[in-house]
Amino acid sequence: MGDAVLGRQTDLPASTEIASQAAIAINHLSLRYGTGPKAVTALDDIGFSVREGEFVSVVGPSGCGKSTLLKILAGLLPPTSGSASLNGTDIQGPRRDIGVVFQSPVLFPWRTVLGNVLLPADVQGLDKAAMRTRALDLVNLVGLTGFEDSYPRQLSGGMQQRVGIIRALIHDPALLLMDEPFGALDAMTRESMNVELQRIWLESKKTVLFITHSTAEAVFLADRVVVMTPRPGRIGDVFEVDLPRPRPLEVMNTEKFGTYVQRIRRALNATGGHGGGLD
Repeated sequence: MGDAVLGRQTDLPASTEIASQAAIAINHLSLRYGTGPKAVTALDDIGFSVREGEFVSVVGPSGCGKSTLLKILAGLLPPTSGSASLNGTDIQGPRRDIGVVFQSPVLFPWRTVLGNVLLPADVQGLDKAAMRTRALDLVNLVGLTGFEDSYPRQLSGGMQQRVGIIRALIHDPALLLMDEPFGALDAMTRESMNVELQRIWLESKKTVLFITHSTAEAVFLADRVVVMTPRPGRIGDVFEVDLPRPRPLEVMNTEKFGTYVQRIRRALNATGGHGGGLD
């Protein structure tokens, strides 16, 4: 199956060269809910690495364990077996050097844009003057200058999600985890946010792990795509995306882009999955 063996930890991303540069290292990671005959295996022997500054998309059908994987990497859920580390240190709980963006931006309605962005800095007791300066820089980065004093109800869905993204960046985390952040947006806004996120990533140079069930979104955004199989979640394929950046939306109409999308679907079909839940 190309760069990976279905149902087993792929060896390609764990090569000596890549492992030495890895920001994230995931080794033989499994998670089971419950015990005995009724136990459900959500993740089975997951393994891959993410290089520093790399944008990696994890794509798979609904229920394959993508969000479970993200929760483990965020330190919100312990694995049943295996390990995950960030910059050589095991992830054993929530960490300040990890930022998380969820599908819903979860903004506090009584806080302004600036207030919501500064929330992690307030919680962590960081220098207020320095963080305000950084927050204003981030607001400008995502094109929200002039909306600093606006409340969430006054923003569109895409604008709210931008606030959620820069809130996760305010404390300058080493890793940004994104769990289907554009899944609730309409198709046109979602495409626009994909272009916007690419620009933010190119400017911030953050290491990003992006969870999605959209094959096109996965390919458009990523340096490398990890394909997960239907439950129990395993690695179906891992491959590099060789498309120049910055990528315009028109790249989705090219033959090369379509070849990558088809590769994802082949990885899913090889496991007997029908690709349900993917667009």
